Amino acid sequence: MNESAFAEHEDRWILGLRGLVVTKISVDYQLSLLLGSDAWVVLEGPCRLSQGPAARDGRQEMMDPGQQDVAAALALFGAKILSAVAFKTGTLRLVFDNGLHLDCGADPSFEAWQVTGPGDWRFVSMPGGDLAVWSGAEAAGGNETV
Repeated sequence: MNESAFAEHEDRWILGLRGLVVTKISVDYQLSLLLGSDAWVVLEGPCRLSQGPAARDGRQEMMDPGQQDVAAALALFGAKILSAVAFKTGTLRLVFDNGLHLDCGADPSFEAWQVTGPGDWRFVSMPGGDLAVWSGAEAAGGNETV
C-alpha cells in the first residue's frame, strides 16, 4: 500500500488500508488487528461488528475490548479490507471482503481507537470526538498535524 492511498476530505480521511489482510488478532484490554505486516488497528472502546452496512436486518455484535468481549472479531482473521474511513468526528469504519463491517465511535473520556501505518501514518480518535492525524517524521516525534 502506498501513502498516496491516504486522502483527506472535508469530514473524513480515506485510510490507505485497502487490500490489506488481517494477519493477527490480539486481545488484552484492547482488540488489536495486524494488517499485512506493518499496519495496526487498535480498538479500546466498544465497537460494532455487523453483516452489511445497515445491519438493521442482519447480524450485529457489540464488542467491548475492555471486558475482553471480542469473540466475534475472530471472523475477521484472513479478511481483506475493502474500505477504511476515519471520520473527523472520531468514528472509524472498516469494511471487509467477507461482508463484515466494523464501526468504532469516539468516546467522551478516552482514546477509543487508533490506526498506525502503513508507513509513518497514525490516526487517533481523541477524547470527545476529534481526530488526530500524524504522518512522516511527525508520527515518530508526536507532533499533531490535524
